[in-house]
Formats: sequence, C-alpha cells, structure tokens
Amino acid sequence: MRNTVSLLIAFMVIFAGIIEYSYPQDQDKDIDEMKKDAPKVFIDCRYCDIDYIRKEITFVNYVRDRKEADVHVLITTQPTGSGGREYTLSFIGRGDFVEINSTLKFFTKKMDTEDEIRKKLVRTLEMGLVSFAANTPICDRISVNFKEEVAPTAVEDKWDFWVFSLSAHSFLNGQSTTNMASIYGSFSANRVTPESKLRLGLSASYSENNFEIEDTTITSTSDSKSFSGLYVKSINDHWSVGGFLSLDSSTYRNIDLAVAPSPAVEYNFFPYSESTRRQLRCLYRLGYSFSNYTEETIFEKTRENLFYESLSLTLELKETWGTISTSLEGSHYFHDFSKNRLALSGDLSLRLVKGLSLNVFGSYSRIHDQLSLPKGGASYEEILLRRKELSTEYRYFASIGLSYTFGSIFSNVVNPRFGNGRGGTRIIISH
Repeated sequence: MRNTVSLLIAFMVIFAGIIEYSYPQDQDKDIDEMKKDAPKVFIDCRYCDIDYIRKEITFVNYVRDRKEADVHVLITTQPTGSGGREYTLSFIGRGDFVEINSTLKFFTKKMDTEDEIRKKLVRTLEMGLVSFAANTPICDRISVNFKEEVAPTAVEDKWDFWVFSLSAHSFLNGQSTTNMASIYGSFSANRVTPESKLRLGLSASYSENNFEIEDTTITSTSDSKSFSGLYVKSINDHWSVGGFLSLDSSTYRNIDLAVAPSPAVEYNFFPYSESTRRQLRCLYRLGYSFSNYTEETIFEKTRENLFYESLSLTLELKETWGTISTSLEGSHYFHDFSKNRLALSGDLSLRLVKGLSLNVFGSYSRIHDQLSLPKGGASYEEILLRRKELSTEYRYFASIGLSYTFGSIFSNVVNPRFGNGRGGTRIIISH
C-alpha cells in the first residue's frame, strides 16, 4: 500500500504539478516533530549549488554521508547536441525506502544561466523526493497542484539541429625584461540527433615570447592550426559506425601538414540509454596518414604516407559508492610494428568508509611512434620554452588524495554571511 501511494503521488507530480509546502508559525512545534521523521537525503553531485537546494527544498533533512541517508540522489550529466546538458537524477532508496527507486531527467540549453539551471534542478528534485516524503508525517504539509495539460507537438527547428560556436582569446603578460603574447581562435559546427552525430572544428593559435638579456633580445614563437571532423551513425543500442578526419599543422611537432582520415566502429557493452550511469565502450579505428614535415626527421623523411590502426577500451561508472573512469588504448603503424603506442589512464573517486574518500588520477603512455622528430634536434631555448617535441619512451602523471569529514551528519542550515570565506572577484557574463 505504501509503495502504491508513493508511486501515485510521484506520477501526479511528474506530469503536472507545482509542489507547495508551508509551515504555519503557530504550529512550529508540530513541524519540528515532523521534520525529525522526514527523509534523510544525500545529494551526490560535485557541481550543484547545495546551499540553494537546502534553502528551496525544506521538507527533507540533508546529510553529508551517504550511509546515513534514506535517499541517495545521484546526479549525472552528459552534453547534448545543442551545447546544453542532459541531467539524470537517480533516486535510490535505502533502509525503509529501499523499494522506492526512480529516475528523472531534464535538459538545459547552452545559453541558460546558472540560476536557470539550478531552478530546473530544484524543480526536478522536488518531483523525485515527494514520493519518499509521502511515507512520513511531513506529507500532511505537502500539496500538489496540477497545471493545464499541454498537448505534445512536433519540434520545428529552423536550424535543422545545427549548432555553431565561434571564439577568440588573447593573452598578454610581461615585465621589464620579458613579455609574452598569444592568440587563439576556434570555430565549431555540430549537428546531433538520436540517429547521428556530426562534429566539425577549426582552431588556430600563435604565441610569442621575448627576453632581453643584456643588449640582446631573444624571440621565440610557435603556431598551430588544426581541423577535426567526426561523423557517427547509430545502428542500435549497442553498435555505432562512423569516422574521423583530422588536418594539422604544428611547429611544436615539426608538421607542416598532416592529413589523417580513419573509419571506426564502436560497441558499447551496456545500452547507450544507460550512458549517464555506466559505459563500457570498445572503439576500433583503421586510418591512413599523410605527413609533410617542416624539417627532415630523424628517419630522414620530409614526407610519408602510412597506414595505422588503434583499439581502445573505455569504462565509465557512476554509482553510489563513487565514480570510476579508465581507458586503455593501443595503436601501431603497419609499415613497422615497432612504431607503436600504449596509453592507460584512470580516474577514481571512492567512498571508503563513513566520511572517508579516496581520489586517484593517473595516466601512463609507452611511446615508440614519434615519427616527426626533427633531425636537427632542439636548441636550449626551444627545450626550455617547450617549443619543440623531444624524444621520449614514456610519459606519466599521477595524483592521489584522501579527505575525511566528521561531526554532525546533518547539513540543513544555510548561512551566507561573509560569503564562503574566500576573497577575490569573479565576474560571469551569460548570454
């Protein structure tokens, strides 16, 4: 009976309502007693405005440890074709609420402000949490009102789902004996539908450093230009086919022009419909590469045409115990199998015990495919300023950290006085 009532209320709210809850001043004692039995909620979201959520939704209790919660709300996102994001809220019941589970979604637009996004998030949280509050005394203070039903209509998009983006940035930095200037620009055109995905991008950058040493001025410059293209066709809930195309020019990599088309196929062991929570993707690419080098390479080449292949396996999980993302990729050239690369990367955020979390990130690459290294090497200035790629057999990066929080498990109180205790000025302009 309890589950039937909960599901009925959730159904009513999802399809129509405005949730209203009020606490009359003359019944503060009753409210305090009701609030003691209200569901304890853990919001699992790194980027959400938790203070705003606590202020707007007051018919539940908030706790800072998932093991103390009656409801674990796992919030995940993924980008949409229009430049916005799809938010997925998984409501996972625990203890007396273990039989109540639901999933809600909402979408944001690229031009949405932070305030508009957090209002949509609160609205969706309210709809999901009401089914849990329905089983507690505080349900008596919650009412549901219906909006007028709106008939669904087909979306007419004059842009045919195309989204364009143009950006330009410049940076200046200097002192009496040194100065630095750089400029970067990019353009992208994307069209994403459930059946296919097309992404096109152009970018260019230029950087210049000047150093005055006694009566001498040393100038160092670098520039790069690139085009990238991706097309993917959806086959079913597990298979996709498509291809990549890249054009590059880079003084750092000694490349005057490189063209690399590569058809590809991908299999996701989990359905793509579950991509916000879990993915296990296997991607195979078969490619052709034409390279025209700025300087003669260590292999005495000024240009070459090569075929290559790569295979990658990527796992992404977002669960109540934490998140994990790891990828293993291997590639090689067909003309010489010793020219290969193996790359492994991983990111883990794990809740070990109550209040204790472990965060680990690492990447390692075994490199044997630096075909574009210049025969003349690099000068001291180019080495120190990282203007040219250097020979190496491996690269790695790693970080590890622990965090522990203890004390009161409740976090209902919001106090914005004196801000968050950090100084500085931040300006955000949204269009």
